[in-house]
Amino acid sequence: MSPQEDHDPVAETTTAPPAPFLAAVLADITTLQVDAVVNAANRALAGGGGVDGAIHRAAGPAELRAACRRLGVCEPGDAKATPGFGLPARWIVHTVGPVWSGGARGEEAVLASCYRRSFEVAESLGARSIAFPAISTGVYGFPSERAAGIAVRTIRSLRSAVVREVLLVAFDPTTLARYRHHMGSG
Repeated sequence: MSPQEDHDPVAETTTAPPAPFLAAVLADITTLQVDAVVNAANRALAGGGGVDGAIHRAAGPAELRAACRRLGVCEPGDAKATPGFGLPARWIVHTVGPVWSGGARGEEAVLASCYRRSFEVAESLGARSIAFPAISTGVYGFPSERAAGIAVRTIRSLRSAVVREVLLVAFDPTTLARYRHHMGSG
């Protein structure tokens, strides 16, 4: 047999890991039975308002605060993990979204990085399911319609042999409708 005859291109082809199942839900992220929840945190990981405050309260503020202090600061677009403590979720992945400044300072790229890095951290922990809030759309002022599109596009671009389910968690019907609009159009 010549070298060309025993060459099997199908055997050399590796298939990419599958895309995780993506769904949008209206829920309180602190109550979800998933492996990891994402916290829209501040740089100091110190707890605050919105989803950050709700996660800290539900997880157990003293334990979570101590774990976050050990992690140090988290830069915008990056992510770090702690145990879930009192949450149904095993882990909390903390990410720091961009503060909206009109869109000319790379806010969209930083927001996409939040979703990507949180996914990567969850994957490294062995999480099979992860729930994301609407990152940066509260006090950080990111336009929620634009943020929903970035969330859906970024998550749809990710592949994993570990993470099988991603939930985009809306706290209100308007955000849910935005997620579903982008999921239907992409």
